[in-house]
Amino acid sequence: MSILGNIFRKIFPSAEAATTTAPAPAGTPAGTTASAPAMPMVDVEAVLNDMARSNPEKLNWKTSIVDLMKLLGLDSSLSERKELAKELGYSGDTSDSAAMNIWLHRQVMNKVAANGGKVPADLKD
Repeated sequence: MSILGNIFRKIFPSAEAATTTAPAPAGTPAGTTASAPAMPMVDVEAVLNDMARSNPEKLNWKTSIVDLMKLLGLDSSLSERKELAKELGYSGDTSDSAAMNIWLHRQVMNKVAANGGKVPADLKD
């Protein structure tokens, strides 16, 4: 499973169902599938703030991709972040982890917003 997919599953309670395709109803031409229902709008800030309140670590998920991944219970190692960068099409130098991390955080917030997340405007493009 993709790292971004794992992020979605942690933020969107119904991401698993919404990212799959349902079989077509009987009588539908062969090779046709029915789309799964779209994910409902989720207040990402509220969800992540709730998670942060119950987390023993003080994590700044609003600016740090490392803290966001930790908050979601995901591996935030450099190798995982490089893999996420590859998955999202990062064309910069992955050895400049500061620049990559800033880009990653912005891209993740953009992707979450594009997939049904209500994300504060200052966290996305």
